[in-house]
Amino acid sequence: MKILFLDQSGKPGGAELCLIDIAKPYGHDALVGLFADGSFKELLLQNNIPVEVLRTEAIAVRKESGLIHGLNTLRQLLPLINKVVKKARKYDLIYANTQKALVVGAIASFFSRRPLVYHLHDILSTEHFSQTNLRVAVNLANRFASLVIANSQASKTAFIEAGGRQDIIEVVYNGFEPKNYQANESNIKRLQQNLELEGKFVVGHFSRLAPWKGQHILIDALAQCPPQVTAILVGDALFGEQNYVEQLHQQVAKLELENRVKFLGFRSDIPQLMAACDLVAHTSTSPEPFGRVIVEAMLCEKPVIAAKAGGAMELVEHGLNGFLVAPGEPQELAQAIVTCLQETEITATIAKNAIINASQRFDVATINHQIAQLLSERI
Repeated sequence: MKILFLDQSGKPGGAELCLIDIAKPYGHDALVGLFADGSFKELLLQNNIPVEVLRTEAIAVRKESGLIHGLNTLRQLLPLINKVVKKARKYDLIYANTQKALVVGAIASFFSRRPLVYHLHDILSTEHFSQTNLRVAVNLANRFASLVIANSQASKTAFIEAGGRQDIIEVVYNGFEPKNYQANESNIKRLQQNLELEGKFVVGHFSRLAPWKGQHILIDALAQCPPQVTAILVGDALFGEQNYVEQLHQQVAKLELENRVKFLGFRSDIPQLMAACDLVAHTSTSPEPFGRVIVEAMLCEKPVIAAKAGGAMELVEHGLNGFLVAPGEPQELAQAIVTCLQETEITATIAKNAIINASQRFDVATINHQIAQLLSERI
C-alpha cells in the first residue's frame, strides 16, 4: 500500500514522533508531505522516510481561530491543496496526521478520489479549540474520512461527544521501540556529572513549556519538598508561549529555587536524561490526549507521577505502575514526590511493573500491525 502522509509541523512534537513509527515500515512506498520546514524533516530523513516540504510559510490558523480567519486562510491554502491533489493521485490513500492536515487532506481526498485516514492526536474540546475549529474538524472527518484513528479512549470519547461518527473511529495507542530506552550506566553517570545532579533526587519534566503542561505546578510542589529534590525542565516554548517561560523563571526566583530547577531547553537525548532522573512528573492541567512522556519514562524504568485526567488514566494504574494525582494540585504532587523519595522499595517495584507493562502494551511492532490491519479492513 502506498501512503501519502500529511503533517502541518516542521518541529517534532508527539504526533510527529508517532508518525515516524507509522511511516517507517512503508519505506519508499510512503511520502510525508510537510506544511512547514524544520528539524522534523531531518528526523524523517534519518529514518529513511521520503519527505517533501509542500509549503514554505506556516499556516496562520490557530486552535482558537474563528470562522472569518479560517475562511481567509483557506483561500491562501489553495496552491497547497492543488499540490496535494496531484501528489495524492500517485498514492493509494491520504493519511492526515494533524488537524490542519485534515483540512487539506479532506479537500484533496475529494478531488483526487483517494480515501482519507485521520489520525486524531487531540482531545477535541473547547478547552483546546475554538468552536469553529471543532466543527470543522468533526464535520470534515464525518464527511470524508474512511477511518479515524484515536490515540486514546479519551480522544475517541471527546470526538464522539463533539458530534463525530462512532462507526468510523478506532483506538490505537502510540507505539514505542523498547530498546531505544535502554541507557548505558556510564553515560548516565557522565550526564549526571555534567548537569551537576549527583547526590540529588531528580524529578524530570519533559514537555514544551506551556501553561497547560503545568511546569508551574511542579515548581510550586518543589518548594514543599526536601532540599535535595531537584527538577530538570526539558523543553521550551513553541507557539508564542515565551511569556510563560519568563513567568517560570520569575516563579523560580521568587521561591529561591535557582539551585534546584534547571531549564535544559529542547534536547535529543531524552532516554538518557530520563535515565538520569529518579522519577518523571507529568503535570498537565487539562486532559492529555495520550501522554508519550509517561510511556517513555516507564520504558526507562522510572516511576511516573501523572495528572489524573484524559489519556494518562489509561496508561497509569495508581500504586501498580505509577502514581496519579489531581491536576493542578502542587501539594498533592509534593506528597507523591516525597513518597517516591522515602519509600524506595515500593517505588522500585512500581518502576519494574511499569517497564514490563509498557513493553507489552505499546511495542511498536504490535501497534503498527494494528494500524496495518485497520487500513486493510477499512480502506
